[in-house]
Amino acid sequence: MTESPRATPVGPRTKGLALQGPSSLEQVAAAHPTITADTFSWPLLTLDDAALEHNLSTMAEICRAAGVQHAPHVKTTMSPQLYARQVAHGAWGATVANPAQLRTVVDWGARRVFLANELVDPRETAALRHLLDAGAGAGPGVDAGTGVADGLTDGQALEVWLYVDSAVGVQRLEAAFADADPQVRARLGVLVEVGVAGGRTGVRGPAQALAVARAVDAAGLRLVGVAGYEGSAAGGTSPDELARVAAFCRSLRHVAGMLLSEGLLGRDGTPVVVSAGGSSFLDVVVAELPGDLTGPDGAAVPVDVVVRSGAYVTHDHGFCERMDPWRRIPGASPMQAAAVVWAQVLSTPEPGLVIVGAGRRDLAYDLDLPVALSVRRADARGTLAPPVPLDDATVTALNDQHLFLTVEPAAGSAPALAPGDVVGLGISHPCTLFDKWRLAAVVDADDHVVELVTTDF
Repeated sequence: MTESPRATPVGPRTKGLALQGPSSLEQVAAAHPTITADTFSWPLLTLDDAALEHNLSTMAEICRAAGVQHAPHVKTTMSPQLYARQVAHGAWGATVANPAQLRTVVDWGARRVFLANELVDPRETAALRHLLDAGAGAGPGVDAGTGVADGLTDGQALEVWLYVDSAVGVQRLEAAFADADPQVRARLGVLVEVGVAGGRTGVRGPAQALAVARAVDAAGLRLVGVAGYEGSAAGGTSPDELARVAAFCRSLRHVAGMLLSEGLLGRDGTPVVVSAGGSSFLDVVVAELPGDLTGPDGAAVPVDVVVRSGAYVTHDHGFCERMDPWRRIPGASPMQAAAVVWAQVLSTPEPGLVIVGAGRRDLAYDLDLPVALSVRRADARGTLAPPVPLDDATVTALNDQHLFLTVEPAAGSAPALAPGDVVGLGISHPCTLFDKWRLAAVVDADDHVVELVTTDF
């Protein structure tokens, strides 16, 4: 097990910190400085502690109420400390997008990992075999710094699930695990991935699903269920788009039922796993996927639903806000945007134009430009006042390290922004924010840092 992430060295090379020499996360956070203290520099990524806890608690409660498991997709933040918080709120395990992320979370101490993707590189299937051989229960299963253990006991054997959608994928796994101990093979779970026409990975239709499932069974691999990404079925939340998502979820259950009827799933009463994403359409997923299936003998076979929502943990001020499924779930509270990037005004070269010291290296921009939220005005000595809402300001463009802000103050409002002021920027799509940072400051309502979290991209 690696050294605790809290002891990870930080120093002059760490963006967001203004350190003159080496230190550690624990040392920096020990005094609970404010983000305007000399310890920090601009730009700086902050996460609101209360918003994080609201989002984590809300997601956990909805999953409990719906009777589904949650394996959060950690690709959003790749932060061991934030994943530890998800585990503390009942996460079943970690979902990852590729083999590198899988190795990372196992190094954190995760003992259940869901690789929501295909694995067709023989080097990677061999590496997976090695991980499962090495993770047979001898390791601690817990990282001392994060407390990550997926709710399992110390020494719990590592279990990995992954997708297949082709004969090649099955053949690669079969070759890697041909001579594996049966106990090791039992800790590899395979799911047939179902896709949509024109979408990304996944079989196209029940016939292909059946062929791949039969190949998995013939290879002696453990088929545990069916999975898919419902976000490929729709890009918005109109009634027609929500209906398409619902139809896709029903197709997952249909394929699972077909494989159950073929005797490929549900053997000896084993629950059938059906998995979907859920970040944008959780309301549809939890309405459509749960519920027993009928086995070949007419008996009810339980379904274990695993949702892989990830972006919910920080939410955002753009895409996630527009798609927010929690607004469509009766009794649920909307998620709260937790992430803000603070950046300093560098220049006001012409009336109405403000140039801010942050850009594509610091901010998500693949779906929407950032949103100007607030300003901390600087006095003549550079001391910053508490933040106040920034109205009539629009982000119009980003360069690598510069942001263009158009400001049109209304009559009687505060004067236009000046160099030295610090602007709070909301983002859209957190999945393309955190890879630009190695550290984020978790702050309370008074701007005091309660924790520093790292990322492992």
